Amino acid sequence: MTLQEKWKIQRERKAFLALADGSIFYGYSMGAPVDSFGEVVFNTSLSGYEEILSDPSYAGQFVTLTETEIGNVGVNSADMESEKFQAAGLLVQQINADSNWRSEESLVNALKRFGIPALAGIDTRALTLLLREKGTVKGFICTSGKVTPEEGVAKAKAWNGLDGIDMVESVTCKKPYEFSDDFASDFGMPKELPPADLKLVAYDFGIKKNILRNLRMQGFRVTVVPAYTPANDVLAMKPDAVFFSNGPGDPAGVRDAVQNAKAILGKVPVMGICLGHQILGLANGAQTGRLKFGHHGGNHPVKFLDTGRVMVTSQNHNFAVLENSIDSEILEVTHVNLNDQSIEGFRSKKVPMIAVQFHPEAAPGPHDSNPFFAECRKLVLENKR
Repeated sequence: MTLQEKWKIQRERKAFLALADGSIFYGYSMGAPVDSFGEVVFNTSLSGYEEILSDPSYAGQFVTLTETEIGNVGVNSADMESEKFQAAGLLVQQINADSNWRSEESLVNALKRFGIPALAGIDTRALTLLLREKGTVKGFICTSGKVTPEEGVAKAKAWNGLDGIDMVESVTCKKPYEFSDDFASDFGMPKELPPADLKLVAYDFGIKKNILRNLRMQGFRVTVVPAYTPANDVLAMKPDAVFFSNGPGDPAGVRDAVQNAKAILGKVPVMGICLGHQILGLANGAQTGRLKFGHHGGNHPVKFLDTGRVMVTSQNHNFAVLENSIDSEILEVTHVNLNDQSIEGFRSKKVPMIAVQFHPEAAPGPHDSNPFFAECRKLVLENKR
């Protein structure tokens, strides 16, 4: 394609995003030439689009990046949080060519290889303000030219969305595996790892690689199991702890997860992050609900209730544990979000269990909350039989 042909495509802006509220945003296709459904969310991170797009928690979602220029650093395997891009689509103001010493592939080529549609030329400021006002909206991306904007709006309205849907099924591993120390050679990992003296089994609801790295750096020998593995099978592995991972969608829709959590609590120490936090909340009698537009980005302030200390955290979730549903005799709330006062962490008063809603592995994001993984090790050692 010549430069003139590229300019023509950008000027014509034939691709579009249609929203269920009737809004239409025009742009030009920079990813796979496919049409797609998704929930539209915005992410305020200034960098880290590789980790965002490859985070399984974004399955079923169109990610709107508020940073205006994306793509400069390209894509490389070390920064991927899973084996492929997981988001349903990407919406940006501008995608640039890669120009970085670590780049192995351009963002455009990676989007096409993974079959992910992307629209550039979108007024991301206007779209973000719309989402702030109306909340997460169902959307339809058209890059094929086979659907009119009016038909696109109708398709977005008719789409069922993600509430009550088990999105974990599309991202969980198919069989158990051991996390390999070969990841020590990845960019940013220490060359010498501590002894793996504690055995941990991690439920894979869409687990990120950097969570596994951080667990290994705390001396955990991690076995990852599929999301629907029965609790008895996990306990038969005689772990020192069980971990409930992050993942996409509505926690109430994840088959067997709450029942498995109930069966494991009190048997061994338990930890959870993000979707795992929500599942453990449900297992302890709490309820979950959808946030208006979710938390997506690397700048969310979270307060420790015991000390008053505030940390800036990385987050990615549309659902949260509801404060008024918590039984204070069972759970102690440990962290709250200073933007909206939603629950960001709790511990059990009955059994060894801690969980947080934010992402302490911070990929991408600040590393203020990374000490959570040291707390996981401390919890296990204090309760090791």
